[in-house]
Amino acid sequence: MEKKEQTKPVAVSSPSADATDDAAAIGRLPGRRLRKRRCALFCFLCCAASAVIVGVVVLVLSFTLFKVKDPTLTMNSLVIERIDLDFGTDRSRPLSINATLDADISIENPNMASFRFGNSTTDFYYSGETVGVAYAPIGKVPAHRTARLGVRVDVLVDRVATQLNLTMGLLSGTQLQLTSYTDIRGRVSVLGVYKRDIEMMLNCSITMEVSIAEQQITGTDCLAIVK
Repeated sequence: MEKKEQTKPVAVSSPSADATDDAAAIGRLPGRRLRKRRCALFCFLCCAASAVIVGVVVLVLSFTLFKVKDPTLTMNSLVIERIDLDFGTDRSRPLSINATLDADISIENPNMASFRFGNSTTDFYYSGETVGVAYAPIGKVPAHRTARLGVRVDVLVDRVATQLNLTMGLLSGTQLQLTSYTDIRGRVSVLGVYKRDIEMMLNCSITMEVSIAEQQITGTDCLAIVK
């Protein structure tokens, strides 16, 4: 007898099954799109929140830590280093008073960045006329530090002494009223972003007691202005 060959049945997909799979795949598309939209919205909200937080932090720091504050300019002391009294015989200039003064000036920087300043001058006046000028070089005051400037000036009071009869007063002691004006200009730059040009002015009224026996500064009254 002839053996009949056995054949395996071939699975044939029915049109109804294919349609079902396609419908399921199409049904899953809106869910995927919704998840992508939610992820995109979440990322946008995170970026927006981060930008707002950074902006608030920068704004707060600009009004607190990064805010450029006014430095403080102070005349700590003013002393007479040397004084020359000359009772001349010339009627046009009977008296000569020349003094060398040492001034100790300090600059306090309260900022978190250095204060750099240029060349500065201190002018001394007597009876409205300039009798001496002191010069200070450029410098820098580190953050939250105080720098001291020592200046020396020769005050030539004899330029105006002919206007007053001081000869008799020097025997018992007389007072000379001087004024000084200091001008310092510089800049504070915080992180290269927050910059401010600063001008500091110091006006002082100085009382100097002068006699043949003794010479000293008896009073100094100063007023500082910062712009």
